[in-house]
Amino acid sequence: MAKNKDKKDTKSANGHHYSAQDIQVLEGLEPVRKRPGMYIGTTGPDGLHHLITEIFDNSRDEAMGGFADDVEIVLLPGNEVRVTDNGRGIPVDKHKQTGSSALETIMTTLHAGGKFGGEGYKVSGGLHGVGASVVNALSSSMKVTVHRDGSFYTQEYAMGKKKSAVKKVGASKLHGTIVRFVPDPEIFEKGENKIDFSFDRVVNHMREQAYLVKGLRISVIDAREVNQKMDTDKVYYFRELGIDAPSRTFYFEGGLKSLIKFYNQNFKPVNKKVFYVDKPAEGVESVEVSLQYVDDISSRLFAFANNIRTPEGGTHVTGFKTALTRTLNSYARKNNMVRDSEENFTGDDVLEGLTAVVSVKLREIQFEGQTKAKLGSVEAQGAVATIFSEAFSEFLEENPDEGKAMVQKSMLALKARKAAKAAKDSVLRKGALEGMTLPGKLADCETKTAEDAELFIVEGDSAGGSGKMGRDRKTQAVLPLKGKILNVERARLDRILGFAEIKALVIALGAAIGDTFDISKLRYHKIIIATDADTDGGHIRTLLLTLFYRYFRPLVDGGYIYIAQPPLYKIKKGKESFYFYTESEKNEFYKKEGVSIGGDEDETDTSESSGEESESENEEGEEDNADSKSGKKSPKLLSQRYKGLGEMNPEELWETTMDPEKRVLKQIKVEDAAMADKIFDVLMGTDVPARKSFIQSNAAKATLDI
Repeated sequence: MAKNKDKKDTKSANGHHYSAQDIQVLEGLEPVRKRPGMYIGTTGPDGLHHLITEIFDNSRDEAMGGFADDVEIVLLPGNEVRVTDNGRGIPVDKHKQTGSSALETIMTTLHAGGKFGGEGYKVSGGLHGVGASVVNALSSSMKVTVHRDGSFYTQEYAMGKKKSAVKKVGASKLHGTIVRFVPDPEIFEKGENKIDFSFDRVVNHMREQAYLVKGLRISVIDAREVNQKMDTDKVYYFRELGIDAPSRTFYFEGGLKSLIKFYNQNFKPVNKKVFYVDKPAEGVESVEVSLQYVDDISSRLFAFANNIRTPEGGTHVTGFKTALTRTLNSYARKNNMVRDSEENFTGDDVLEGLTAVVSVKLREIQFEGQTKAKLGSVEAQGAVATIFSEAFSEFLEENPDEGKAMVQKSMLALKARKAAKAAKDSVLRKGALEGMTLPGKLADCETKTAEDAELFIVEGDSAGGSGKMGRDRKTQAVLPLKGKILNVERARLDRILGFAEIKALVIALGAAIGDTFDISKLRYHKIIIATDADTDGGHIRTLLLTLFYRYFRPLVDGGYIYIAQPPLYKIKKGKESFYFYTESEKNEFYKKEGVSIGGDEDETDTSESSGEESESENEEGEEDNADSKSGKKSPKLLSQRYKGLGEMNPEELWETTMDPEKRVLKQIKVEDAAMADKIFDVLMGTDVPARKSFIQSNAAKATLDI
């Protein structure tokens, strides 16, 4: 009986046998192509740019070891990327364990590299030995050229597999490595994704890296639009070709102090002297910290481990925060700057207005996950806490005026925190006493499942009325805002919560605000900003995005925020209606209909007043209602120009902006947190010259609604 039962249990739910034959073994780099997200996080833009980072990291590690001082990244036509360094060059001799060239082993084998110990690298960002091989696996083609020991060698690959053995091409007096790769469209062009490298994103990352490695020259060149023939195999560095293309080169001797000054260039410093320390500790090659307080209510803390950005922090950040809070509290009490009866500063108090960079370099480093977003090395916490605490205490004693200014900044933050807590408690307590009564202007949805619920934030009562009548009541809620909300960039939380429209939004979301925000209590998993396509609508959008970025940051990071794209034009052709979201889409439609668009103005669209319709005319001024081939009358084209959502009736608003099957939504994502933070500071802060300069520099990129 037991024997028969065992046989029965080997069958799956659909009756098929489950045996050893069902166990699949993926060989070589197949696991990477099968599950790319496990190695690069995503096959979207983040993962795509991570390919460049992985190859660059190998070059940067050479520089960190003192073997290289010049790295060049080039974006070439056909989605090709070229990364060049003047390091030692990847070894090409035979590897004893694999029997293949070391170059081939590194490029085609997971967990193979010179960063597991030994003397290849004392400090490196790579620890799993998968970086170069993962990029190879996810590339439709790759070519590596190595210059070392008086010769140069090449090997080519396709989707992680070698196309030939390593070839010795000829003699060379150079040393270093050139890696060229093309991301595989089969991996990176799924769904809405496409291969589109951002020059600005690459530049921002490389600028940061140049600050972190003193004396390293990093060049980024965008040659994608170059039409002339480029034989990049005949030159070592691309810049030797002398081709005119957008480029940026970075080289800094000041290290983290220069980086702090760069981050704070648009702020008024609280302590003019920038704090800096760089010392080794037991088990840690280097603890490097630099900080400066500025006249702002936000904090900017950037952390790195072996020069790899760790956006989720880790043990080094924990050590820094603990030491910062303890040291400032101790200094304030020792110098009688606070009364004995007053409470200590919290971590949030001492972080307000702080710009800091924490960088550690470890020989044996542990990250949490291949994408290295969080440091897990236990020894880093104690090392950072000890080194920073001692150096910062000395800095405060030697610079009493600077120390006093920092303490006063933290004291102001403490008082503001108490006021903000009282304001938050008032809002939340009011909601609790009223049975969590939602704002009267909110038209809530029926579903209680947050994953299915959507909140439309609309501009004005008119759009709110159309939205409430046109929505899907089961899943869509509508919250109309009256006028423009408060600019929160320079406002404290107690004042923010005193603004009625923001208070209504906080209660509607149901997850509190700021440091007490709890995303598990969020009532809607899609928050859609639907404002008019004019200047006022753009301003309201910016104010709301500032609010979400500063006080509801998990919503931005989690991809919960969307921008609705209402149409600009409606054209009726007989009984049919067509909607167009851009001027070019509308003009293309007219061309297909045989309507001429000439002169300085669009002759087919003469109506500019709200809600009006105009009959399209040809160049002779006659109605366009005849088929030129058959001579038959064709339907008139009636054009309507929308200037606001309030002009749409409920049916139009549903069909164009709210219907999940037809609408166009843009998801808000942050590719570079430091750059996003800087842009919000410039656009919404108090530095008028900086804002004017930004607008002048970027005016050509603006889409104007005239």
